[in-house]
Amino acid sequence: MTYKEPYIIAEIGCNHKGDIKIAKELINMAKIFGNANAVKFQKRNNRELLTTEQYNAPHPNPINAYGNTYGAHREFLEFDLAEHQELKDYCEEVGITYSTSVWETTSAKEIASLNPEFIKIPSACNNHFDMLGWLCDNYEGEIHISTGMTTKDEIGTIVDFFTQKGRNKDLVVYNCTSGYPVPFKDICLLDILTLQDKYGEKVKSIGFSGHHLGIAVDIAAYTLGAHIIERHFTLDRTWKGTDHAASLEPMGLRKLCRDLRATHEALTFKQKDILDIEQVQREKLKFKK
Repeated sequence: MTYKEPYIIAEIGCNHKGDIKIAKELINMAKIFGNANAVKFQKRNNRELLTTEQYNAPHPNPINAYGNTYGAHREFLEFDLAEHQELKDYCEEVGITYSTSVWETTSAKEIASLNPEFIKIPSACNNHFDMLGWLCDNYEGEIHISTGMTTKDEIGTIVDFFTQKGRNKDLVVYNCTSGYPVPFKDICLLDILTLQDKYGEKVKSIGFSGHHLGIAVDIAAYTLGAHIIERHFTLDRTWKGTDHAASLEPMGLRKLCRDLRATHEALTFKQKDILDIEQVQREKLKFKK
């Protein structure tokens, strides 16, 4: 197996708490301190995405709510298109790639107008074929798709759809388990091998989107063939919100990026039986017959 350099995405999502200043601080920390390759936000048109009943219902976990209803909570955390343009501009100023997950067609059209390098489709929406079709027909960048809560047959249908559209070589498929946080027994890393075996030659890349604790699993995911690694990122894991507890803080992201790149450097075969670094030790320590 040839290992590509790891590509690390710090998923800010809604961990900015609806504050663009915090969003910019997260961008800055992901780049300057963490040394990630990209950051990713979320974009939702909540009136399109939610039914009236869902919009007006209370948040299922009130301790995490930023509004009196679930709809109000989601609107509080939402940035408009102009703010996303501002964030993209700031990413370019800092020197990190901007991207966003889109949850329905309106948001897909809005974010595509910004022409980011890639757009992400979350697990919850990977069967929204109207949205996927619009992106295939109108957006030229990469399309990344998570496969949490998705059957193997459904994954096959998604890849076939992109193949029929002639966009399979712009598709990145992520191994993912949908949970916050996910216990280690439910991460199912060996499914990366299944994705590689079935689709590695058909799609652009295989990725891993993790919602677990720690960073050891991400190293294993990379070693198994997922060279794109996405992790939620926050400034403080104790902040109010669903995703913070399963996110990395700045030092965690920094260590993740460090360890992934060290692993990439280490994943080689010996170019000769005795390496130069060993020769000195061989002469000093090797048993002489």
